[in-house]
Amino acid sequence: MPASILEEGVHLLDAALIRDTATRLSCPSCGSAHVAQVLGDNGGISYVCTACGHSWS
Repeated sequence: MPASILEEGVHLLDAALIRDTATRLSCPSCGSAHVAQVLGDNGGISYVCTACGHSWS
């Protein structure tokens, strides 16, 4: 495989990791990054802070 294709793959991976880091949630109550995504009662998405127990959607 040519080096240019491998280099492009590394750049795409780096961009995906940066984007993932930028979209991480933090708890609006305590600011913790320990947030779990859960299914809500109506099938929607809710979030729960595993540090303080605060939940929101």
